Amino acid sequence: MGAFGGGMRSFNPIRLLRSLKQQHSINRHPKGLAIFEACLIGLVSAIAVISLKVGVDWLSHWRLGMAAIAPPWLVLPGFGLIGGALSGWLIEWLAPAAQGSGVPQVKMAMASLPTPLNFRIALVKLLSSFLALGSGLPLGREGPTIQVGAAIACHLSHWFPTSPNHRRQLIAAGAGAGLSASFNTPIAGVLFVVEELLQDVSGFTLGTAILASFVGSVISLLLVGNSLAFNLTDAVARSHFSLKEIPFYLLLGGLAGLIGPLFDEGILLSLKINQRLKLGIPLRIGLAGLICGVGLALLPATFRNSAELRDLLTSSGTDWQTAAITFCAYSLFTLVASGSGTPGGLFVPLLFLGAALGYLVGIFEFNTLGVETPTTYAMAGMGAFLSAVSRIPITAIVLVFEMTADFDLVLPLMIATASAYLIAEKISGGSLYERMLAASGIHLKKELDTGGVLGKLTAADIMQRRVETLSSQISLNEAIQAFSRSHHRGFPVVDQGKLVGIVTQTDLATMQEQHLRGDEPLHRVMTPRPVTVSPDSPLTQVLYLLNQFKLSRLPVTEGKKLVGIITRADIIRAESDELSDENGQLGPQPEPSYLVYQTRAPASGQGRLLVPLSNPQTADALLQMAAAIARDLNYELECLSVIIVPRNRAPDEAIVRTTTSRRLLRQAESLGRQWKIPVHTQIRLAHDVAQAILETIKERHIDLILMGWKGNTATPGRIFGSAMDTIIRQASCEVVLVKLGEMERQTHAQTPKSSSKVAHGTIQNPLLLDRWLIPIAGGPNAQEAVKLLPALTTLSQTPEVRLCQIFQPSNENPDTRVLEADLQFLNRYLSHPAIATPLCAASVPDAIIHLAEQDQCDVIVLGASREGMLQQAMKGNIPEAIASQCACTVILVRGAIN
Repeated sequence: MGAFGGGMRSFNPIRLLRSLKQQHSINRHPKGLAIFEACLIGLVSAIAVISLKVGVDWLSHWRLGMAAIAPPWLVLPGFGLIGGALSGWLIEWLAPAAQGSGVPQVKMAMASLPTPLNFRIALVKLLSSFLALGSGLPLGREGPTIQVGAAIACHLSHWFPTSPNHRRQLIAAGAGAGLSASFNTPIAGVLFVVEELLQDVSGFTLGTAILASFVGSVISLLLVGNSLAFNLTDAVARSHFSLKEIPFYLLLGGLAGLIGPLFDEGILLSLKINQRLKLGIPLRIGLAGLICGVGLALLPATFRNSAELRDLLTSSGTDWQTAAITFCAYSLFTLVASGSGTPGGLFVPLLFLGAALGYLVGIFEFNTLGVETPTTYAMAGMGAFLSAVSRIPITAIVLVFEMTADFDLVLPLMIATASAYLIAEKISGGSLYERMLAASGIHLKKELDTGGVLGKLTAADIMQRRVETLSSQISLNEAIQAFSRSHHRGFPVVDQGKLVGIVTQTDLATMQEQHLRGDEPLHRVMTPRPVTVSPDSPLTQVLYLLNQFKLSRLPVTEGKKLVGIITRADIIRAESDELSDENGQLGPQPEPSYLVYQTRAPASGQGRLLVPLSNPQTADALLQMAAAIARDLNYELECLSVIIVPRNRAPDEAIVRTTTSRRLLRQAESLGRQWKIPVHTQIRLAHDVAQAILETIKERHIDLILMGWKGNTATPGRIFGSAMDTIIRQASCEVVLVKLGEMERQTHAQTPKSSSKVAHGTIQNPLLLDRWLIPIAGGPNAQEAVKLLPALTTLSQTPEVRLCQIFQPSNENPDTRVLEADLQFLNRYLSHPAIATPLCAASVPDAIIHLAEQDQCDVIVLGASREGMLQQAMKGNIPEAIASQCACTVILVRGAIN
């Protein structure tokens, strides 16, 4: 069996030699490269986080200092308005993708949706966040740092050849490093990657994310200490847990679980309001800063510094009134800021609000039991509210634990967080960030669902295991002879079972340029160290390498041992096999058909009728029948011509003549114009006729297919022929098979093409179909054949229609109600009355054949069904016997399969 499909493009090894060597080096040291990339991402992300932290702290201190010496009602709104507007101006003019939290943009990139992630985005995000957050907009630094880390990782990934899967993992690692550096919580950064971004726990994903998060956190800790995180270690050193407190932690989780979904809806409502206002980004963020500044100016001075207020909540240094006002006021500020597109994260405000909510529950518990101070409840509330809003319970638990380093807090934190998550998920499921994207009209697709085949298949699933190879020691003349005997355009070169190179026709063409003789060894022109994949490489990696280096074939190796080969044709075939559920098996299948010609008419019909055309002698008769049915049912005609190409040649690269096919299709278009029926035409190249027809049925939403049938087959085990049997078995639409009688075939074979014309809807050279015999078998789809008769009988001048039903001689009281009902139906629609004849006979085929010969019938119409007559037909009974023994036209109708 050949290793390569025909028609594969060759490549220039001289031009790509450097790229191939570079890729070979990458393939040999993937772990070393991944370690270097992760460390670099963590380092740059930490530097970006530290820069943002220092800048925001400086601007915030200046703003609060100005508010202490000048009227707060002027300073705070002014800072918010000016800082927000400047931040929005930078975003609008330099990088619109830098607005908002940053996490939705990262999720878009992870889903391969078009969104920019590069150094430009990172720089604009840093500057705009510095202006907005430092001016008093109450959002967090972690959202921008997540997007900055992801943008840095994405940009760095373009400096090295890498697959799409690897790039996604690097982007996720960069996001984790940004979160880790913001809070000094490396484990939470890794879990955020696993829980929210990738939903992947493979060794490579975890390793990259762990290393990037670790480096980011260490650099941040060394340079600025714990000041980036909530400094909670001392505050909770005295926390302890008692079983009596479980109901109160459940109460805390319940409140967070109820308020969290409301908070989500508030964010979505704020986004919708800003979208409807249709204001520019500078004005939106500036107004949000103004509103927040006015709100802070109206509150006591205690509420203006969120850091000091947070310390009060986490050290039992305030009362319940302050906690309640904090929760209500900062909830409103957060909704206003996040809905405006302010570049800031939600983690910090959610943790802050959770602390306020937990503090209130803690005061209630302390006044009731007096067991624990409100501090522990404030800590547990952080994780509970973050989990209820963002739906990342594991990340929330670990994040708070890493910030506090208090093991006694773990159990109450888990109780509150888990209960909050379960209640919130019950009320409204789904990620907040995905819902925010959906509100903007962006719907993420699940990676493995949308990429179903791409997500599941590996190189071992699609590779060809029998590979034709050459030795590097054979002469160039022998290699030329090997190419001349094969349709392959390239061969792997193997010595002692090890892959040493690959040779293509292009390589051999360089013999004259290199002044090589025919007796010189093949290794003089082959490409050494070719790009390879391992058997467990995902299909996405295979596709990336084929497209990146413009390859037509990709060797599959274990170490240096060649175990298979993959071509582009193999990938197409594997995807088709995976999607086909027939017999639930994968196996060699023909390649998809290739559309080379098509015309389209206005789509004005109520359905679509497909007519495959191949034989010029029968095409005219089939078109007349199809046109009559289409006109009666108000259908459009879809005319298809299939040209068969050899199996060793890809349909999309075959060279064929379409003159005959186009002539047949023009004949169909002419008939459509005269009958005023929309006619669409197409020509497909295919390895298999049935497959091309089935593809057309699916793509064009066909309701009925009418096909010519020669009446017998020489294929063993087939009733109607290989193609017919496949279509009858698999096509979901209604199927009509037509075997033209000898007289009709001779008439249309001798009639010049120009003499078969239609004038004012009446055929001047009509089919000789005046006497019609319709056996009624009583099957569920027999009515479908009867329903087509009014349309078909318009092809004859004086149609004579006879219905008959065959009963067994042992049936003394035959039930003729079906026969009578069909007769009444036809007499309502036919121009000439039909007659009905019940017959008794031991053999249904013999009785029908005898009656047809006796009445000199021109056509027999058989209504078939999968359960009734068609089941008998597949066993070689009725249609085969009638078609082989009757000289008249036979029409077999099979209803649609629901």
